Amino acid sequence: QVQLVESGGGLVQPGGSLRLSCVASGIIFSANTIGWYRQAPGKKREVVALIFSGGGTSYPDFAKGRFTISRDTAKSTVYLQMNSLKPEDTAVYSCRAWRADNDYWGRGIQVTVSS
Repeated sequence: QVQLVESGGGLVQPGGSLRLSCVASGIIFSANTIGWYRQAPGKKREVVALIFSGGGTSYPDFAKGRFTISRDTAKSTVYLQMNSLKPEDTAVYSCRAWRADNDYWGRGIQVTVSS
């Protein structure tokens, strides 16, 4: 059974930091692209960061310089370090693991940036 379990969300003040974790089980972790996505109320889901099976990473413009995705293959865990958080970063953050023959999502975790 495949599971992706996110943790590390919560309430943080503007300018603060959070580190999200996504623990994967039931998949060949290093053979998958792992992505963090977010969806704010009333908005479409958008990609936040990707880490490819070869270790390369990709970020949309809003995340560059503030967010960092990394992985610990031995722990089957992907991290999302988020710095300089803004109220507009408030959303449900989910991790996704996919390759040609599979596509799995975690349940998501709330991140709220507010004073």
